[in-house]
Amino acid sequence: MKLFLTYSYLILLALGLYLPKAEGIPSLIRPRHIIQFSGIVVEGDSLTPVPFTNIWVKNTHRGTVSDFYGFFSIVVQAHDTLRFSNIGYKDVYYVVPDTMRQNRYSVVQILTRDTIILPETVIFPWPTREQFRHAFLNTKIPDDDYDRAMRNLAIAEMRERLERMPMDGGANFRHAMNQHAQRMYYIGQTPPMRIFDPFAWAQFIRAWREGRFRRSD
Repeated sequence: MKLFLTYSYLILLALGLYLPKAEGIPSLIRPRHIIQFSGIVVEGDSLTPVPFTNIWVKNTHRGTVSDFYGFFSIVVQAHDTLRFSNIGYKDVYYVVPDTMRQNRYSVVQILTRDTIILPETVIFPWPTREQFRHAFLNTKIPDDDYDRAMRNLAIAEMRERLERMPMDGGANFRHAMNQHAQRMYYIGQTPPMRIFDPFAWAQFIRAWREGRFRRSD
């Protein structure tokens, strides 16, 4: 009987020495508070779902992605920090509070758009500097407005087109009036004959030397 009491006393003493040390390790005494964290990610302006948003637990390797309708669900613990990130939106951090008494929690997370201005990038079709130099030196510069205007206003070409252009009603009327005025100028006398006009002969000789009477094949 004395031996039984001695063993019982030693066992109780050992338990008394162990329990105070175990109080400093909460994981050995009570289970950790696990929470099923669910929700939907929406845009701040239109409240439309934001699909395929990355949800990561900070400082861990756990995470998930929202579906096409912005819904997500992940297992977290109290004091965990969730990071919501998506291209074109600002990152949002959410800290899981430790005041939850239930193992399920739902939120509506709002994301705001983020405008990112990228630097200008010019892409050239030449892979090397030598090809760029060759293409640059052999580039045919197009005519500007002045060159095209001077080409369209070529004097010789305009004169040739003017001679081939038929006369309209107004031009025929002016020509008839000029002939009538010419006849009225020499009325009552013999009109001069152009064959004896030295100026007309000078114009004929000049035109003959310039080759205006040649046939253009």
